[in-house]
Amino acid sequence: MAPPVVVAAIALVVLVADLFVPAARKPLLGYGAVAGLAAALALLVPLHDGDRSTFCLTTGTRACSYTADHFTLVIQALVLGGALLTALLSVGDTRKLPAGEFWFLLLSSAAGAALLPAARDLATLVVALEVASLPAFALVGIKRGDRRSSEAALKFFLSSVVATTVMLLGVSFVYAATGTLHLTEIAARLDDVPGQLSTLAQAGVALTLVGFAFKTAAAPFHFWVPDTYVGAPLPIAAYLSVVGKAVGFSGLILVTVVAFPSYADVWGPALAVLAALTMTVGNAAALRQSATRARSAVRLLAWSSVAQAGYLLVPIAAAAYAGDRQIGSTVAYALMYAVVNLGAFAVAALVARTHPGNRMADYRGLYATRPLAALAMAFFLLCLAGLPPGIIGLFAKVTVFSSAVDAGLGWLAVVMAVNVVIALYYYLRWTAALFRSPAEDAADQPVARHRTPAPLTVAIVLTAVAGIALSGAPQTLLRFADVSLF
Repeated sequence: MAPPVVVAAIALVVLVADLFVPAARKPLLGYGAVAGLAAALALLVPLHDGDRSTFCLTTGTRACSYTADHFTLVIQALVLGGALLTALLSVGDTRKLPAGEFWFLLLSSAAGAALLPAARDLATLVVALEVASLPAFALVGIKRGDRRSSEAALKFFLSSVVATTVMLLGVSFVYAATGTLHLTEIAARLDDVPGQLSTLAQAGVALTLVGFAFKTAAAPFHFWVPDTYVGAPLPIAAYLSVVGKAVGFSGLILVTVVAFPSYADVWGPALAVLAALTMTVGNAAALRQSATRARSAVRLLAWSSVAQAGYLLVPIAAAAYAGDRQIGSTVAYALMYAVVNLGAFAVAALVARTHPGNRMADYRGLYATRPLAALAMAFFLLCLAGLPPGIIGLFAKVTVFSSAVDAGLGWLAVVMAVNVVIALYYYLRWTAALFRSPAEDAADQPVARHRTPAPLTVAIVLTAVAGIALSGAPQTLLRFADVSLF
């Protein structure tokens, strides 16, 4: 059975079970969601023995709507793993939220996110994208009576609606010019578009790319990210930063590399400029974050995720010049980013239990009160910075950098190198704060001890162990940069 189907089925089971489970046993719904996501992940293992396709045309090239190839399985593993870790962060954090609705929405979004990388026609792609996005709006605004949460959900909803509208307009133009929705068929027919339809096809390609630029939070379409992450429940901010980003980038890869290769001279330079702009805007904004501002820790992680989106765009732009093998660098970097960013959010969730304001200043002296959590957070931040002992972060950045150089995008490689150096400031500033002596006012106050939920501890341990293992054997991840995923 396909993993997206399993996740969707578990979502329905949880929704129905919520009607009959008494309030005291509502936490069982969360554990059921965790078990369902783990089962869906396990179902990916037997699918590695070969490509599978279904809903195929019976004539011509037998183009298919659903394909489980190497690219699909890797992205599905990332998405389902990210959803599983989000569920672990949420199990002990949903007592003030409507449990049934929360778990149904999270699983529904995860099902759509898992479906998207397997989509091989534009209709399935758009439907999967919306199935992943629509529940996410509700999850961001699920804190009833919280004005910040409601504003974040509204901003997220409006920006996503605009993106979808632009994307659908582009898809309709592409369909009008080619007469098909299947990605491989579009690629073949765009080479022979009649002259009178050429402008329509170009407009369709451009609008589709703009729509996905919104979804990936590429500048200047990133404005919704900071407020959305700050207003959402912390586990949902973590989910959006990893799974939401994976959805946008996998869709962007499919339309550029599979559907629009003949327009590489259009989308290649455009994505290169977007990559440079995105990483620069993200890092510049992260530098300006005040340590004493409420929720500044989450806001900094939000701006960091914008900058990381710029790095992820680099190999996709390089694919326009050097072939689709460059896409492996984006996938390798995304896997590294998913592990360490979810780990950073997990530690942030731990700190938020004693410091609801979640300011960067609240992390000062964390090593004195929670040494293991401080060490884990330092490791995650160093991975994002690309410094030892976060070896996997360093190698992932080198892989992305190499893809730009190999494609002849020397100027983009220089911009990336400058941005990596700029980012060192705020990553190292936060890391140093973890090991400083606590502030005087904090040192005079008794340390409040709160029992850490076991699922939250498991999430921190899993991400830390995964990050350390990948740093010890980076070739496990970086091999994706040397193989063709399609």
